[in-house]
Amino acid sequence: MTIAPLAPAPAAVPAAPPAGVLVADRPLAAPARPWSFPAPADIRLANGLRVGHIARPGHRLAAVGLFLDTPLDAEPEGLDGIAELTSRALQEGSAALHGAHFAEEIERCGASFDSIAGPHGIAIALQVPQSRLEAVLGLLADTLCDPAFPAGEVARLRAQRMDEIGHESAAPHVRGFLGMQSALFGPGQRAGRAGAGTRESVARIDHTAVRAFFDAYVRPATASAAVAADLPEAELTRVLERTLGRWRAPAAPLTAVPAVTADDRTRVVLVDRPGAVQTTLMIGRHGIDRHAPAWAAQSIGIQCLGGGLTSRLDQVLRERRGYTYGVSAIAQPLRSGALLSIGGAVATAVTGPAVAEVFGVLRSLEGGLTRAEQTAAARNLVGVAPLQYQSAASTVKAVVRAAAERLPADYLGTIHDRLAAVTAEEATQALLDAFPVDRLVVVAVGDAAAVRPSLESLALGPVTLAP
Repeated sequence: MTIAPLAPAPAAVPAAPPAGVLVADRPLAAPARPWSFPAPADIRLANGLRVGHIARPGHRLAAVGLFLDTPLDAEPEGLDGIAELTSRALQEGSAALHGAHFAEEIERCGASFDSIAGPHGIAIALQVPQSRLEAVLGLLADTLCDPAFPAGEVARLRAQRMDEIGHESAAPHVRGFLGMQSALFGPGQRAGRAGAGTRESVARIDHTAVRAFFDAYVRPATASAAVAADLPEAELTRVLERTLGRWRAPAAPLTAVPAVTADDRTRVVLVDRPGAVQTTLMIGRHGIDRHAPAWAAQSIGIQCLGGGLTSRLDQVLRERRGYTYGVSAIAQPLRSGALLSIGGAVATAVTGPAVAEVFGVLRSLEGGLTRAEQTAAARNLVGVAPLQYQSAASTVKAVVRAAAERLPADYLGTIHDRLAAVTAEEATQALLDAFPVDRLVVVAVGDAAAVRPSLESLALGPVTLAP
């Protein structure tokens, strides 16, 4: 995929400087150069690990990403949150070098080590000066070969996570997201429950459970990695074989992706925050993910709907009505499909009118998006790509995420071409399919007693109070 430079604006003829005034010579802007996503070369290690090599000539900071196939829907019954605890426990190092000693060694290398669990599995991210790349890869390999998981450290991480859950329960946007998950998918499906677990589920997790989960799912044959560095492919392969190549585990297939069912009947769910002066709104449903042919058209449509200050939602709710500081529309890929949502915070007194305006904007889409809207959205999503992937870390993250979602090998190299080719008519249809006004769940986090009457007056469907 290549992003062509935008057509330059007509050059203005500079006025002659006044006599006797010194004018500094200013460098002229260089012509825009075509850009393409740096396609990674595929390296397959002897242990089955696939590594994408992204050449970064002249760069001295290397980035490493590793994805482990440990999806949330693979968590044992009653142990929601074990994937997140496992990801944090991996930062404690190996049996031979763990805790403060492991952290000191990472710091001595001038590196960073982060990990997080998501719907698809655990993602590990490293950044390190290239001169210390092999040393850090060796530390990572030691951890994967023989992780520490000491009982005391896992207990500390468990207590830390339980404290976080208490703080999250006070965050309106978190409660809104959890309310939407529960409303759409229900507690019987993993997608309908908190990704990092609840107090009750996390309290049941100990170091033996973390070890069992790691041993059951973490293996090189189902993992994917990416390395961005200024190294020839042959040299990087040798470094990888000496480090991550030492990681061994029995072969196994990738975990199956289960289908999910969603109840997106239009209705309103209230999450009560007595006395709240604002209502956090989330309006959404379950939709397509990045595998779908219509994803590019939907992305352009969502950008037009709620992708910035010039979007339709912002123009109406922020600029015209003054109901909010900002409202956005997003599509967040899940393990299966995606969560499509419109969200923002409004004053308690205008909760009902704000929701009515959102549905009014959605109904206006029947008239179609304009060519100007489509062009602006495409320029934004496509034009930002060179800056978005300027760093090694962001490029590696994109490659690892694509692998986690099991996207085609050419996805990152072609998506921007497909975005640029979307027509206004295609974006309109994709947006109508994404947000049908008769198939949307409204979650309102605020003072239930104060906002309920105005929401009931909209006649969007049943208005219920979340447990």
